[in-house]
Amino acid sequence: MDTFVYTASHDLKAPITNIEGLLSELLQELPPPTRVGEVSHILALMQDSVDRFKLTIGHLTSSGARSRRTSRTMAASAVALAAIVRDVRLDLAPLLARTAGQLTVEVQDCATLTFSEKNLRSVVYNLLSNALKYHHPARVPRVSIRCRAQEQYWALEVQDNGLGVPLSPERPLFALFQRFHTHVEGSGVGLYMVKKMLENAGGRIEVQSQLGVGSTFTAYFRR
Repeated sequence: MDTFVYTASHDLKAPITNIEGLLSELLQELPPPTRVGEVSHILALMQDSVDRFKLTIGHLTSSGARSRRTSRTMAASAVALAAIVRDVRLDLAPLLARTAGQLTVEVQDCATLTFSEKNLRSVVYNLLSNALKYHHPARVPRVSIRCRAQEQYWALEVQDNGLGVPLSPERPLFALFQRFHTHVEGSGVGLYMVKKMLENAGGRIEVQSQLGVGSTFTAYFRR
């Protein structure tokens, strides 16, 4: 895992640095007075995407070293959930546009969660992106993310009206490399990693799903 993290982060740095350099050149070639229509807005979105990609690489690079020298309790901190959801929503903007998806956010009851910021972003991203990727072709995808207090946990719930999955003990959903719908690109690793991150922090994840109707994933974070 350490080798993978190092190799992936190292190999990703070069292309994103090139993209940032090209974007800088483009900004010089297009001074503000010449930017008509949506050009300025698009350039700003491109720069924001580059910045967030660099932040992700930074998280990836530091995750291995941090996990070796600190316990998971030390790595956890109070993270603003709404800010994480907002950033993930920006990352998923192209997918939302492509699918005409509708996302409803109601997380005001959970101002902060005590969790690793990097891991929380990964949990939210995986659950929201899956809800959109595995949408039902016969209807507009409607996804809601909400949070509530439940006993000693914060329960973060992501509900969709997508394809759903046939749940069975013989084919556990959160197993490594497990895939139920192969028409969409994926590796079968995301949900497995979400489960591991939550369990390592004393939480858990549950799912309710009906084939052809939709799914509800509930991630439990310790309060």
